[in-house]
Amino acid sequence: MRILVSAASKHGSTAQIATRIGEALRACLPSGAVVQVGTASEVSDVTPYDAIVLGSAVYMGRWMQDAREAAARIVTYPRRPVWLFSSGPIGDPPKPDEESADVRDISKSTNARGHRIFAGRLDRHQLGFAEKAMVMALRVPDGDFRDWDAISAWGAHIASELNEPGKRQGS
Repeated sequence: MRILVSAASKHGSTAQIATRIGEALRACLPSGAVVQVGTASEVSDVTPYDAIVLGSAVYMGRWMQDAREAAARIVTYPRRPVWLFSSGPIGDPPKPDEESADVRDISKSTNARGHRIFAGRLDRHQLGFAEKAMVMALRVPDGDFRDWDAISAWGAHIASELNEPGKRQGS
């Protein structure tokens, strides 16, 4: 079994989430399973993969373009199991807590088996001038709000679905 975990990440936080999901999959799948983690911009040919996990940072209520384009490419191939995740809400509790504007369409087109929203991380030192201005205007708090246990548990959940007989097909 070959699994692709891919994400679009602007400042690295979402890429780290993808890496953690990949680690959870490796830990929970049979020893012969191959889990490849990469960027959404690298998603071109998904033929070698039996399942895909695709994620994106959310900015201004939308997935990043690389992730939207990867999703569009995925649907041109024969159907396979797909799971989606978004990252970006910050604070305690994380806000906003609703799906991005385009996730519903992406979920439908990819026939995704699930979508999870994970809190993100904000480090003002990594932001450009316009991003800093927006963060200040919205009074967004700095910090790392990612729940690593929840992220790992979701990766393990995906692995358990893939391990179930009859669940590997893209139906």
